[in-house]
Formats: sequence, structure tokens, C-alpha cells
Amino acid sequence: AAGRVFAVQAFLDIPASFWLWAGFAIFTVAGGAGVAFSQNIVYSAFSLLATFVGMVALFAMMSADFLAVVQLMIYVGGILVVILFAVMLTNKIGEIRRSNPSSNKVIGVLLLVGLGALMFAAVLGYKWPTRASEPFAPTTELIGRALLGEYLLPFEIAGVMLLAALVAAVVVARKEARSDDMVARAEETQR
Repeated sequence: AAGRVFAVQAFLDIPASFWLWAGFAIFTVAGGAGVAFSQNIVYSAFSLLATFVGMVALFAMMSADFLAVVQLMIYVGGILVVILFAVMLTNKIGEIRRSNPSSNKVIGVLLLVGLGALMFAAVLGYKWPTRASEPFAPTTELIGRALLGEYLLPFEIAGVMLLAALVAAVVVARKEARSDDMVARAEETQR
């Protein structure tokens, strides 16, 4: 009986912030699992929304206000909306029962279990430093000083690389559109 009382007392001593964090973490991982295991690409896209929103909450709980806002604005507000529009505007995507088929499930499960065990062992084997919790302080100034100071060159290189990737995507898309137009014209002239 004393063991049960101790277990209940230990359970009650866990702060509410941990339970809130655990709830958001489970929500985020469940969304990621929905993305990975869904057979329908529309459901995968909506599961990605759950994952991104869960990440916003986790960043906010870690006092990473800038990352939370960036995650919300760029990933949820921008990238996910583009993905959803692309999926929804795809011709007859709703009629397909399995638009995202899985293959090699056995190998995937084995990899999942192996990598999960490896990560679990790494987390348990590491001596985690502890420190007193600090009051919430905005991180925007520190990030701005780092990006425009010590990390200015890598920041600019990343910007140029993203611009090059965007231009390359436009060029590839134009080539595909031109070749599709040529095929359509050739079929039209043969009729």
C-alpha cells in the first residue's frame, strides 16, 4: 500500500507544465505519424497541419517566441497553404482511395524500432544538465544580432541558395509546361 501511495504522490508532484508539454508533444508526434502512415495524400496534408501547430506550441513553451511566430507564419501560413492548394487543385485527387501507397512496411517498421531504440538509449545515457528556470525573455534581439553579426555570411549564402533554388524551380516548371503544350498541340494536329 505504501508503494501505491508513493506512486500516486510522485504522479501528483509532476508540474502541470510537464503535462501540457507532453500533450503537445504527443499531438505533434501523432500528426507526424498521420503524415507518414496515411494512405490518402489529403489526410497527410491535414496531418501536417497538426504537426506544424504542435511545433508552434512546443516552441512557445520553450520561450522561443521568434521560432514560434516564424513557424506559424511561414510553415502554417505559407507552405502548408500552398501544399493544401496544390493537393486540392489536383485533378480528381478525391476519387483516388490510395493516392499515397506504402511499400516495404516491414523494413520501415524495423528501421523505426531500431532508430527509436538508438535514440531512446542516447537520451537515457546522456547526463542532462539542469538549471533553474529563467523568466520569459524575448529572443528576437539575440537572433537578430547573431544573424547580422557573427552569422551574416552564412545567412547571406543561405539566402542566395534559396533564390537559386526558386529560380531553378521556375525554369523546370516552365520546361514541363512547354513540353506539355507541345504534346497537346501535336495531338491536336493529328486529329
